[in-house]
Order: sequence, then structure tokens, then C-alpha cells
Amino acid sequence: MFVQPGIKRARNALEAALSGLYDLVISLLDLIFGTLQRLIGVRGMPYIFVLPNLLIFGIFILLPMLLNFVYAFTGGASFTPFDRPWVGTANFDRLMDCTNYLEPRTCGEDLFWRAVYNTLGYVVIQVALMVLFALVTALILNRSIKARGFFRSVFFYPVLLSPIVVALIWKWILQENGLLNGILTGLGYEKIPFLVNAQWAQFLVIMISVWAFMGFYMLILLAGLQSIPADLYEAASMDGANHWQSFSKITMPLLMPTMVVVLVLSLIRAFQVFDIVFAFTGGGPGTATLYLVQYIYNYGFSSPNKQFGLAAAASLLMGGVLVVLTVIQLVVRREEN
Repeated sequence: MFVQPGIKRARNALEAALSGLYDLVISLLDLIFGTLQRLIGVRGMPYIFVLPNLLIFGIFILLPMLLNFVYAFTGGASFTPFDRPWVGTANFDRLMDCTNYLEPRTCGEDLFWRAVYNTLGYVVIQVALMVLFALVTALILNRSIKARGFFRSVFFYPVLLSPIVVALIWKWILQENGLLNGILTGLGYEKIPFLVNAQWAQFLVIMISVWAFMGFYMLILLAGLQSIPADLYEAASMDGANHWQSFSKITMPLLMPTMVVVLVLSLIRAFQVFDIVFAFTGGGPGTATLYLVQYIYNYGFSSPNKQFGLAAAASLLMGGVLVVLTVIQLVVRREEN
């Protein structure tokens, strides 16, 4: 009998305390922003609200970009920009010093060119498979099938996972004493050297990245497919067109702007591959999965003799490629609109 009134009094006291705290916070905010508005005027208030984002952008993005330019044209092992001697384009000259650019062994910085060719091979194969699987999946999930919403969620779910988590899960499955080799030995088969064989490692890095990111591009293509009017397919069917003719004459031409956007986005992401490879193979075995970002990380942070200038120069060269791809994407979107 006496419990309920006690609870009610406690709840009323808590509500009163929260209400008082709320009024205090509102009063403080009104005092602060009212004073600012009187000082800088109404037109200056938007800049006050944007200022925190500008500070974060400046400290964590703009400042590191500017420092990267400084490091690219300076030498020495010092991290402090003022203690680094000016070397001009010496870092770029070292990266581009090659007798035969098609043969990394003839280059002064052979690891850079191995990373370049590994990255180019990865980009070509991974992007082709990514777009193909994303397109096929989008076409299937655009049809009237049972549990369509469930399967869309299933294919998109890997995108929500951290790439590091994805890499560690697959590493646990595919390592020498991992789950898959445990199943194979239990069935009487020999272990497969997934992570110590160069070909296996390259193949698995590509397939895992496709599995992890395909859902994002599938969703974009699915939106493009759903924007195609169904009347066009009905008219084509009435004219006697088969499924292939409808796909080649209606679906692909109308989906092409979306396909180009997916292609450019996947190219940019493929050039930046790092996290999955870093956690899955670490660039090995040997240099089989050494890609550009891994090379930059090794020279800038992981190497005992840190060469910030060389890493910065390599990142600027890679940044130039990404800028070109970004410009292509902007041009394509402008033409689409």
C-alpha cells in the first residue's frame, strides 16, 4: 500500500529535476547564442553552426593534406615539417627511376612498381567481377520471387560489417589451421595453403572484397532497374521480343548511366584497397598482395626507417589517379542529370 505513493513521489521529484535541468540548459544556450547574435548579427549565425565541422575538416583532412605536400618535396627522417630539408622532386624521381617500367626489377624502387602492377591487376579483375555479380544479383532480386525483401537484406548485410571484421572472419576460416582446412582434414583430404600460396592469396583477396562490397553496388543497380517503366517490357513482349532482346535493347541502354556511376565508384574504391588486405594477408605472401596503399603505409608508418617523403610522393601520384576518376564521375552525373 505504501510502495506506490513512494514511487510516485520519486518520479515526480525526478521529473522536476529534469525539467529544471532542461530550463537551465535552454537558458545557457539562449544566453550564449543571444550574445553571439548581438555581436555578429543574424547573417553571421550560420557560420557559427558550421564552424565545428569546419574545424574538424581542417584539423583531420585539410591539414594532413597540406602536410602531405610538404613531406613529398622534403627529405630526412624527421616528422616535424620544419626539420625536413627541401629536396624538390627527388622523391618522385626515385619512384619513377626505371630502365623498363614493365619490369619492376629494373626500377630503383621496385616495391612501388610491384604495388602498382598488383593494384592494376586487382582493380581490373575485382571491378569486373564486382559489376558482373552486382548486376546479376540486382536482376534476380528485381524479379517477383518469394522472400525478395529478405534476400535483398542478406546480400546487403556484408556492407554493414567493418572490413577488418570481414577480413578476420575469413582469415579464421582459411588459415592453415582454420575452419575450412579442419573440415578438409576431417574428411581425409590434405590441407590447402590458402594464405601461403601467392595465387590463392590474390584470388581470395579479390573474392572476399567482392563479397564484402557487392551489396552496395547491387542496391544502386536495383534502384536503376526499378526506375525503368514496366510498360516498355510489356510492349516488347507484345511485339514478340524474348528475354535476351528485352535485356539488351531495353534494360542495358536505360541502365547504362547507373552502370557508369557504379563502375567509377567501384574503380575508386578498388584503387584504395587496404583494410581487408592489411588484416587478411598483410601484403603477403611475399609481395603477392602488396597494393599501393599498403606500400604507402609500410614506408610511412610500418618501416623501421620511416621515409615520409617517399610515402607522401606515392600517395600524391595515387591521388592524381583518384582525382581523374572523380572528375569522370562528376561529368557522368552531370550528363545523366
